[in-house]
Amino acid sequence: MSRTILEPAREIPVAAECDVLVVGGGPAGSAAAASAARMGADTILVERYGHLGGMASGGFVLWIDRMTDWTGRQVIAGFADDLLDRMPEEGLLGPPDQLWGSTDPKLVAYWQDRNAAFNGMITWSPMVDPEMLKLASLEVIKDRGVNLRLHSWGVATIQEGDEVRGVFVESKEGRHAILAKVVIDTTGDGDIFALAGAAFESDTKEGSIHMKMNVAFLWREVDMERYLAFRRSQPDEYDAIVARVRELGSSDVMPTVMPRNDQALFMGPRLSGYSSLSVEDLTAVEIESRRRMVELLAFYRNNVPGFEHAIVEETADQIGTRHSRRLLGVKKMTRDAWLADTRPDDEIGVSPPPNPRNQNVSIPLGCLIPERIDNLLAAGRNLSCEASMHTFMREIPQCWAMGQAAGVAAATAANSGVLVRNVDVKEVQRELKKQMVYLRD
Repeated sequence: MSRTILEPAREIPVAAECDVLVVGGGPAGSAAAASAARMGADTILVERYGHLGGMASGGFVLWIDRMTDWTGRQVIAGFADDLLDRMPEEGLLGPPDQLWGSTDPKLVAYWQDRNAAFNGMITWSPMVDPEMLKLASLEVIKDRGVNLRLHSWGVATIQEGDEVRGVFVESKEGRHAILAKVVIDTTGDGDIFALAGAAFESDTKEGSIHMKMNVAFLWREVDMERYLAFRRSQPDEYDAIVARVRELGSSDVMPTVMPRNDQALFMGPRLSGYSSLSVEDLTAVEIESRRRMVELLAFYRNNVPGFEHAIVEETADQIGTRHSRRLLGVKKMTRDAWLADTRPDDEIGVSPPPNPRNQNVSIPLGCLIPERIDNLLAAGRNLSCEASMHTFMREIPQCWAMGQAAGVAAATAANSGVLVRNVDVKEVQRELKKQMVYLRD
């Protein structure tokens, strides 16, 4: 048995009281805070880093996955548009809306090289500049009047039985309490709902990249147009290079186009056998990822056209994690319900399916509400769903959609004085439509 030390009891100052407290300023958290504040709710957003955007900015997940379905219709909008519309032209690379859904072979080939065409169709899935995304995220949060507290970490819940009343946060100023009518867990790992005693699961889909982790990195002084031309015109030579990269143990790491031609993004190498809930594992991944990056840099300089003068620009602030805890909610998103094209009466968002063979996916409000704990919502990749659904529901646009819904539900509950599990779903849906969210009513 490990040693323990008894910490003396102490009085904790209350730093603030609010209607809605959002813990975690990633995609889901930013959307939740902005959407709750838009409804007039007194909203606080707590974020452990010095920026917003989470994996979409600090983690260098700079390719924003598809927001259009396989008819070219945009089904993830609302906060996503509010945010991306603030991006300067030079900070975003993606096809204009008149091309969404196009199957023109030449256009598809061009945008496929830029990660915006799949299965023979152009999609709305842009690449973004991380610093511009951080600035846009701050802008929308401040414009909505959210009380933002950066460099602060949620460490424990304040509860009366099964009702969450707030969260203890720690920072350079020590430990403080923030009281709230509704708390939204957008930590990604479900830290807050786990601390509150909510049930969760952690199983993964075998063979998926769920449990793989990485530190992404950006290189500059490259010529990506030259690299793309080489990949298109000399496929045999390109395949030989991929095989040699595989020998280095990094076959899943190939460069991704950025808005600037002189930059290249590497979203890997993806390392297996580590847990994002273990400090030792997180440390090991940080070290090993950078070791492999240096190894890859030497290889690319000597072997890959367009990379002769490449240098490291920066590595991601946040480690790339994909899965840890999934809430056990009032409802669970299941593969069977999706394939049966079931549309729940509490639909609060729609996700495009991963391939054209299937229907769009309804997101129920119940998958954001814990089975037992009250005054608490969870949004983002910690939603209640089967492991097979998590493979695509964890992506950035889906987190925006769930975060926006959680913010609206929390503000609706706070404004009406009811438990969030008893909120009027129709009222939530009406507000989401006002905020330009697509629902399949």
